[in-house]
Amino acid sequence: MQCMKKLSVVVAVISLSCAQAVHAGAITVYTALEEDEIAAYLKAANAAMPDVKVNVLRLSTGDLGARLIAEAANPQQDLIWGFAVSNMLDPRLQNLLEPYAAKGIDALPAQYKGADNKWFAATGYVAAFCVNTDRLKSKNLPMPTSWEDLAKPVYKGEIVIPSPAASGTGYLQIVALLQGLGQEKGWALLKDLDKNVAQYTPSGSRPCKMARAGEYAIGVSFAFPAMQSIDEGYPVKMVIPKQWVGYELEASGLMKAAKNPADAKRFLDWTLSPQAGALYSQYKELVTLPGAAPNKAAEAAGLPKDLTTVLYPVNFQTSAAERDATIKTWQNTIKR
Repeated sequence: MQCMKKLSVVVAVISLSCAQAVHAGAITVYTALEEDEIAAYLKAANAAMPDVKVNVLRLSTGDLGARLIAEAANPQQDLIWGFAVSNMLDPRLQNLLEPYAAKGIDALPAQYKGADNKWFAATGYVAAFCVNTDRLKSKNLPMPTSWEDLAKPVYKGEIVIPSPAASGTGYLQIVALLQGLGQEKGWALLKDLDKNVAQYTPSGSRPCKMARAGEYAIGVSFAFPAMQSIDEGYPVKMVIPKQWVGYELEASGLMKAAKNPADAKRFLDWTLSPQAGALYSQYKELVTLPGAAPNKAAEAAGLPKDLTTVLYPVNFQTSAAERDATIKTWQNTIKR
């Protein structure tokens, strides 16, 4: 049996049943984490819990949120793992969660966990521009340094951005602009920026991959794929915009309807373990666990050591409460 089987472009079901072990139980996990990191985490989790079979359904942030709400009357999962906190704070989802103080949660700063212990976030991601320096040079384009730069006519047709309706990365980007600039100025900038956008993608990492391949000059994405592209030798420069740098936390929580709560709790405990923390730095620019090893690729790409100096202080409660209205406005305004 293969460890990973893709069911469609956006759905992957991953199982730890590759291990030749007698399983005491099985859990079903829903996640929006990237597929490559999921595979690495599950391999390590299997070593720590060889008696537990972990079945994972992976969807993009928007699709996962829709599925969770659609299944609310009959939840199919034991826990949610690595899901945008702006979505997790939706009251419809909060009502599905059971408070659980996972081992290690006390060490997390207050802003990275729910006061009611319904969620915690071990990792997060940060908005960044992935700029193909070769294409920029061939087209004699200046290096962008801000969101305002991206709205300049010189970049027309050279920008690709994730859709906020489907991608958590796309949503965090516009949230920071709308909260930072205010609704009127924020939407005005987004409409100006739209004039230069070649396409909107359902994936947050896809714009960076398209830019590094030379399809476009600029992929508005998040920091990790930019760091990874630089590390792998692509002609890419990572740009953290001067202002309105959005970020998102990847939240996890236990379901009230968990069919195997004991093993679900063991898995959540593992996600806050030193073993998990050591892996996060290989895939994440933002790790909330104290003492997590620094990411060497981040330093090489120029990511600030102290991200708090550049991140916009996003109000996640507001982000969650206004999510549906914001996406509806975006769809009506951008009309794509």
